[in-house]
Amino acid sequence: MQNIKKGDTVIVISGKREYKGKTGEVLEVLVESSRVLVQGINMVTKHVKAGQTARGTSTGGIETVEAPIHVSNVALVDPKSKKATRVGFRTETVTKNGVAKTVRVRYAKKSGEKI
Repeated sequence: MQNIKKGDTVIVISGKREYKGKTGEVLEVLVESSRVLVQGINMVTKHVKAGQTARGTSTGGIETVEAPIHVSNVALVDPKSKKATRVGFRTETVTKNGVAKTVRVRYAKKSGEKI
């Protein structure tokens, strides 16, 4: 199980001065390169070659898109205190249709709240 998943809210704890301390939602997790794509963080300009769509409108130009940031430079935001926290794992029993099942869940180490 991963510490940071798609849809989590994270805070940038190190890196460029303009992004440090900002929060955003994880758009994508790149497991092979240990990087994450965070909404509104590490924006870069990308030059897209001009082309045409099926309708005849032209595409291309200069776009700003999110670039991946290393997973060690972000921390999960505690749902209770809204500050950076580490992630822990614990087992809980869940009863569904009368059947008890043990599942592994993530929790915020600062508040102990389930994520």
